[in-house]
Amino acid sequence: MQSRLLVSCPDRPGIVAAVAGFLHSRGANITSSAQHSGERFLMRMEFEGDGPFEGFDAIADEFGMEFSFTDASVPKRVAILVSREEHCLLDLLWRRRSGELFCEIEAVISNHEVARGDVEAFGVPFAHVANTPGTRDAAEEAMLGLIAQRVDLVVLARYMQILSGDFLARVGAPVVNIHHSFLPAFAGAAPYERAYERGVKVIGATAHYVTEELDAGPIIEQDVERVTHADDVEELRRVGRDIERSVLARAVRWHLEDRVLRDGDRTVVF
Repeated sequence: MQSRLLVSCPDRPGIVAAVAGFLHSRGANITSSAQHSGERFLMRMEFEGDGPFEGFDAIADEFGMEFSFTDASVPKRVAILVSREEHCLLDLLWRRRSGELFCEIEAVISNHEVARGDVEAFGVPFAHVANTPGTRDAAEEAMLGLIAQRVDLVVLARYMQILSGDFLARVGAPVVNIHHSFLPAFAGAAPYERAYERGVKVIGATAHYVTEELDAGPIIEQDVERVTHADDVEELRRVGRDIERSVLARAVRWHLEDRVLRDGDRTVVF
């Protein structure tokens, strides 16, 4: 069985030796290892072996570790939230069907009906949950009823609603968002319009984990494309959609493969 181990702890000598020795004692064969040293030590290991791993708690206590073992053969369960624009959603659905993303998409939830036909054509359950400023609490309760504690990841594929801190605390999974600008530039609404007004020469997209502070969560992936003074807002959107699709797909794939470790307000991507 192919397994993964993620480790985060204060940096000190002997961590790699202790972890490798433990895995060796359990008959595991390490096939990949990457680590980053800073204020904290972060490590991702892949190995062949299925445990048992109960005795690892003693090593974790010794080094003050946060850790997780995962079975790489089990697909993570994903929920996708989307509004009217479907380009990121359809790209993720296609990548899942083609095998580029190893996951099970348990549900697509939208505050509009636009995407229902396309989503159901992929054989994925679709739910419409209207969400307005006056109904946000009820909408979030309805969404939590569908996905809370039932998925391993929530993806905001251009879901144009702000999620409350209560939702983020109760959903029971990390939430990844795609923002259509190169953060920290143009956070919030209408970034393409504001980029045009400033006459920018590059536009970009940013995939990040969602926190209560709008568009300020740890960044997973970013990319940019050059534009010119001749490009109007619609052309910026056209170019931007391609960037959004690829950036979000990479961030989701890296998360599914346990390649992203949070380090305070930053991420380390192995």
